[in-house]
Amino acid sequence: MKVKIFDESHEKDLEEDINNFLKEQEREIINIQFNVSNAIYGEEQIYCFSALILYQDKKI
Repeated sequence: MKVKIFDESHEKDLEEDINNFLKEQEREIINIQFNVSNAIYGEEQIYCFSALILYQDKKI
């Protein structure tokens, strides 16, 4: 079993990263966990969109 972690400041970037990862090769996805957090820095809001994917490489 392997783990891949993604972290982006915009949800569309996270979506693109995950889709690219899934296209790279055959994998059996065991679980995907998603989280959103935000913080305020001065007058700016900062978002963090993250995902953790548990997977197994498919044996050929």
